[in-house]
Amino acid sequence: MGLISLLRENPLAFFILVPVLLYSVILHEIAHGWTASLFGDDTAKRMGRLSLNPVSHIDPVGALALFFVGFGWAKPVPVNYFYLRSSRIAIVAVSLAGCLTNIFLAAVMIFLVQLRFVQTVPYLPSVLFLAAQINIILGAFNLIPIPPLDGSRVLMEFLPKDLRPYLMKIEP
Repeated sequence: MGLISLLRENPLAFFILVPVLLYSVILHEIAHGWTASLFGDDTAKRMGRLSLNPVSHIDPVGALALFFVGFGWAKPVPVNYFYLRSSRIAIVAVSLAGCLTNIFLAAVMIFLVQLRFVQTVPYLPSVLFLAAQINIILGAFNLIPIPPLDGSRVLMEFLPKDLRPYLMKIEP
């Protein structure tokens, strides 16, 4: 069930949920780039990808999939792993940053649902709870150790060096 069916059934929830989901995906990607910059890679910053501007992040196919299938993606933030200091720790940190951001966003949304004034706004608690669930799913899904998901980069750092090229080969 995509977001298009939500638009037909509950337009208010649709117009609240779409920006929340959009920025959940954008913040996931920005977290990768920002963490990479902390470890010495400013590629994302130089390319203007640490921006909250959705135009910098939208993947047209991923956006269409979100609306029609209910699952989508953004353009990955570029990271040059050769520039990272403390390479092994940095790669794991960069890989986990997006997932941890989604879990943090879910926690914030669940906290907001508990606030009295939020409960007085029609549909807002339900939309925030749904957005929290989606953020948890997004964060957890990206931890799966299958390329190109974030979990594959984490797994790669714990594999013996002779096995890493096989995983790297299927990542693109």
